[in-house]
Amino acid sequence: MAKNDKNFVERITPMEDDFAQWYTDVILKTELVDYAPVKGFMVIRPYGFALWEKIKDFMDERFKAAGHMNMYFPLLIPESMLKKEAEHVEGFAPEVAWVTHGGEKKLEERLAVRPTSETIICTMYSKWLNSYRDLPYLYNQWNSVVRWEKTTRPFLRTSEFLWQEGHTLHETKEEAMEETYQQLEVYKACCEELLAMPVIDGIKSESEKFAGGDLTTTIEAMMHDGKALQSGTSHYLGQNFTRAFDITYSDREGNTSYPYHTSWGASTRLIGGLIMTHSDNRGLVLPPRIAPIQAVVIPVAADKNPKVLDVTKEIADKIKAKGITLRYDDRENYSVGFKFNEWEMKGIPVRVEIGPRDLENNKAVLFRRDTLEKETVEIDNVVDRVVELMEEIQQNLYDRALKHREERTSVVSNMDEFKKALEEKPGFIKTMWCGSAECEAKIKEETTATIRCLPFKQEKLGDKCVYCGKKADKMVVVAKAY
Repeated sequence: MAKNDKNFVERITPMEDDFAQWYTDVILKTELVDYAPVKGFMVIRPYGFALWEKIKDFMDERFKAAGHMNMYFPLLIPESMLKKEAEHVEGFAPEVAWVTHGGEKKLEERLAVRPTSETIICTMYSKWLNSYRDLPYLYNQWNSVVRWEKTTRPFLRTSEFLWQEGHTLHETKEEAMEETYQQLEVYKACCEELLAMPVIDGIKSESEKFAGGDLTTTIEAMMHDGKALQSGTSHYLGQNFTRAFDITYSDREGNTSYPYHTSWGASTRLIGGLIMTHSDNRGLVLPPRIAPIQAVVIPVAADKNPKVLDVTKEIADKIKAKGITLRYDDRENYSVGFKFNEWEMKGIPVRVEIGPRDLENNKAVLFRRDTLEKETVEIDNVVDRVVELMEEIQQNLYDRALKHREERTSVVSNMDEFKKALEEKPGFIKTMWCGSAECEAKIKEETTATIRCLPFKQEKLGDKCVYCGKKADKMVVVAKAY
């Protein structure tokens, strides 16, 4: 019995009508996630987890190439341990989930469900580190953390999410700073090379930096609606944690020293960024390098000419032999129209169609998801053309996202221009800032926009602060954000 052919697209709310609902429709209809029984938690379904595995593999390969090793640390952290670094615990306190009982017995000390792992890792580092010969410590872990969020949205902000957190120790500040920037480059490469998502890299302001750190570097991406998404951060923590947790070692002169510390992390919110950067009202649009299925081959009206199956199967095998992940869809209980809609919604980059008439003309039809365009090619050229399209689509999606960011970026010199730009062209705003925390707070209070970063690539847009008009030599990117 054939499944109802009603177009899947009708089930997705247009992003122009309700962006939040559009996002929810896309992630649910494409079976990336489902809601868990506990509010704010998500179940990542196989198609969604395949995206995370691609991200994980990309990063993990680069971490290991730079000498990092993976470890695993406990989920639960004693309250006394969490409180050892005061600024850190204050920053996370509102989001911490606590375990108070083991079975029916009340615990003598509350246990925090890790919101991040600096404290437990530093405790173990203090136990292990002895000599400068042990350094650097280059360790990372892949895990989940819990932050009890008030408002949640799958991938973007959930009470539990998957991520990696690297924690390294170094002899010198210079080595630690180099590590901080090196890991941000990994995140930038992941976004731009794998996700085709252009980012701006820079430094967080003092009020936006990691709680307990000396310096936070960040990458910021622009979504369809003009909002920013913080897509990865790398922190130079100095000696704040190593002193608080008494991490010492015998240095080259035989003296007792504190190492310099970094931490860095990226999470499943990258999948949310991927969706909100490329997808459309038909569903997902996936860059080929991260797509779990890069191409689908669909035989059309094979009942009218059995040779259609033979030819399409042969083509499918040849495409797979090129290293392209492929689905061959010869399901008999689904119409061709249903299949087209299903694979479009799931964001498959390339679809290959061959029917009896195509076979007579020795042709095949290729459909590309990024532009929704079809092209007809000789059957003998199908495999090579599919391979070419993988890179063409990847590059096109990056270029398209970059163009969108440039078109939605305004340059302003005062608050009147700032507010007008934010209302008329929501997106990134480049402007000058005096460095005052008071001016930063006032901008946020009046507009709800925040300083996303001080870009590494500074531009001289003027010499006066956008808010107070005093002398300014820092260019900042400001936006509303997820």
